[in-house]
Amino acid sequence: MKFGEVPVAEAEGAILAHSLKLGATALKKGRLLSRADLDAIAAAGLAHIVVARLEPGDIREDDAAGRVAAAAAGPNITVANAFTGRANLFAEARGLLVFDSDRLDRLNLVDEAVTLGTLPPFAVVEPRQMVATVKIIPFAVPETAVARAADFARAGEPLLRVATFVPRDVALIQTRLPGFKETILDKTRQVTEQRLAALGCRLVSEERCDHTVGDLAPRVAAAVKQGADLVFVHGASVIVDRRDVIPEAVVAAGGRIDHFGMPVDPGNMLLMCHIGETPVLGLPGCARSPKVNGFDWVLERLIAGLPVGREEIMKMGAGGLLAEIPSRPLPRAEASPAPAAKPAEKKAPPGSIRTGPQIAALLLAAGQSSRMGSNKLLAEIDGRPMIARTAQRLLSSHARPIVAVLGNDADRVDAALGKLPVERVRNPAFAEGLSSSLKAGLAALPDEIDGVIVCLGDMPLVAGRDLDRLIAAFNPLEGRAIIVPTRRGKRGNPVLWAKRFMPEMAELAGDVGAKHLIGEHAELVCEVEMDTDGVLVDIDTPDALAALRDRVKPSAA
Repeated sequence: MKFGEVPVAEAEGAILAHSLKLGATALKKGRLLSRADLDAIAAAGLAHIVVARLEPGDIREDDAAGRVAAAAAGPNITVANAFTGRANLFAEARGLLVFDSDRLDRLNLVDEAVTLGTLPPFAVVEPRQMVATVKIIPFAVPETAVARAADFARAGEPLLRVATFVPRDVALIQTRLPGFKETILDKTRQVTEQRLAALGCRLVSEERCDHTVGDLAPRVAAAVKQGADLVFVHGASVIVDRRDVIPEAVVAAGGRIDHFGMPVDPGNMLLMCHIGETPVLGLPGCARSPKVNGFDWVLERLIAGLPVGREEIMKMGAGGLLAEIPSRPLPRAEASPAPAAKPAEKKAPPGSIRTGPQIAALLLAAGQSSRMGSNKLLAEIDGRPMIARTAQRLLSSHARPIVAVLGNDADRVDAALGKLPVERVRNPAFAEGLSSSLKAGLAALPDEIDGVIVCLGDMPLVAGRDLDRLIAAFNPLEGRAIIVPTRRGKRGNPVLWAKRFMPEMAELAGDVGAKHLIGEHAELVCEVEMDTDGVLVDIDTPDALAALRDRVKPSAA
């Protein structure tokens, strides 16, 4: 194709490169210029214009776009008429857009003039939805380039197709552990029904049983025998190994394990099995949420009749870090992927992407020390006030910000904290008990936090590494939303709470903390064993203080 500026008188039959405004008349780019057009252009005072002119072997843009689009269109895809070098392709049915990304790349590398853009592979598409577009960049392209691109588009079978969703009957089995709330199982059933209905499928049965191989295996076998097209197993405890309860139960029911794990977050802990030809899925915890996760990707392919095995699952990594959704019931930002920023690191600028959770710490320092006779937080431990020692321990962790709640002897406690980089908030209602300090502290925390560690001021042996262990274990998406430290099996303090519990904590009244919430949300509790008993030591009596002073060696921190 020739392209460039020519005298107006020599442009008949050429293609106008740029639109022209001629008084009340407009000539648009791509127009095949006639003698009348040239007369109008000359009358407007123009002597030269930019045009394109085809050479032997060239194909005009519309014809080229139509040829490539027609070659690429497979089952359940239709092609619209090309216009201005563009031919759009549309879905004729509801399902998944399927294509070979490598073949698409090879097509697009044939010639810069020929391009084909699509929706992402395996995108859910609706009838009459545009799924791809062919665009020829210049006004014409060599026929050889079009032929090569069309060959890639039709090689073996057309490049693009829509795999339609086929209604399936699904059986759901949910397991229980002691303390697991039935309301969670009820909500899971509701979410599952909604997820299936969106794909034209139905939940035909639900069973609930103990989280044991012996109780689960016969129910899985029965669901398959009764004709379910798919079987879902939601465990009260997340699957952590191929030898865990759910995979062992599937094997005991006569099945085989195809694959465990996937490179999609949320959704990593998905289990793919078969009993005969029937898929049996051990679901990750995130499947209890209606938000999109890796389970949806697998489910959609199964409903569309596409193969889902090890290779298909492990190729889901590109794009597998799913976009965060603020309305998500258990935001991924509550989980613990990358380490939080170290104390010396600067705070990320507004709008930046955080790779780990932001965990704050509340230091409760408003109590009246009624059993001590004097304010225990001001008592010196190896030459330092107890409250300062505890605050320094918090500061040596990754938790930020650290917010101290002051009340009784507020000025003196404030002075004891000195220049430590600890935020201070006062609780004028400290006499009403611990709950009032919780309310004051929670209200002072920034909105962007993902969780909070609640620490008592009289726990000077808690180490920064203890808090970092709590943070490292924090992953609500896998059922770890309340992290409790233990020493030789005995629970202690401080406790790390996901942000979702803060409204409940703020509603407490009297001289009580949030301990009862641990029992009410047992399914979300994770215990973390510690190396020392610092998480068990708090100072409530003069004898306890004396024992602590004897225990702490000079200059120990």
